[in-house]
Amino acid sequence: MKLGIAGGIIAVALIIALILGYSAMFTVYQTHQALVVRLGEPIRPITTPGLHFKIPLIDSVITIDKRILDLESPAQEVIASDQKRLVVDAFARYKITDPLRFYQTLGSIAGANSQLAILLNSGLRRVLGEVTFTHVVRDDRAALMARIRELVDREAANYGISVVDVRIRRADLPEQNSQAVYQRMQTERQRTAAQERAQGNQTAQEIRAKTDRDVTVLIAEATAKAEQTRGEGDATRNSIFADAFGRDQEFFAFYRSMQAYEASLGHKDTRMLLRPDSEFFRYFVDPSGKRPGDAAAQRAPAAPAAPAAPRQ
Repeated sequence: MKLGIAGGIIAVALIIALILGYSAMFTVYQTHQALVVRLGEPIRPITTPGLHFKIPLIDSVITIDKRILDLESPAQEVIASDQKRLVVDAFARYKITDPLRFYQTLGSIAGANSQLAILLNSGLRRVLGEVTFTHVVRDDRAALMARIRELVDREAANYGISVVDVRIRRADLPEQNSQAVYQRMQTERQRTAAQERAQGNQTAQEIRAKTDRDVTVLIAEATAKAEQTRGEGDATRNSIFADAFGRDQEFFAFYRSMQAYEASLGHKDTRMLLRPDSEFFRYFVDPSGKRPGDAAAQRAPAAPAAPAAPRQ
């Protein structure tokens, strides 16, 4: 009977020892770090992964993430040094480097995010308030983000946190200012377009006027040259006609009559009332062009000459 009671006590003791031994061991994974707390007071951090031990029923273990964590900051308005308002949307990445200080100052990831958001907003206002809108949007964004990270990291070191990176996702004007800027840009572009059109119209008018003047000058010069050539041709023609008239007057008269017939008796509806024995048709009566009176005069005998008066 005594051996049975003793065996039961030993078995219970072994079970209790196994339970206490199992509760004295804990594992820290690669992505975590641990903090051993004894009766509510942190005593030692554990940053190396593996199997570790603690005092059962007295010590407790708090695991803290060792990976890089993200902090999203809501968009906020910042006034630049040139008094322009900016809507800045930024985020940060951080990791917990001192779990003991982190637990003593912040206590949790939620508390860390809240405190870091305050530090990030303060850093954004302090750094971006010293530069102009152009530097933030275009010129020095990378350098400004580096300055903000250094500033926030220096403040976050008091909480056992190291800020890895700070990025400005978007930095733009507020909606009202953006609309005003867009309208001003549109007005400026319209003014520039109107100026370009006016200059183009002026240039077109100048080119058109110069072209019209050149055309007028060319036509006048061509007309003058044509008139000169025509005059020279007329002079040559008249000289030829005069020479021909001097050489053969009858042929010249015949040629002129043929030209008159061609001009007056053409294909047009021409009506002429003339006598058949008119001077105009004398070449139709006689191909030689002799007048009827000339033929009668040639056939009439010559009158006898009057006798000479006697000399006294």
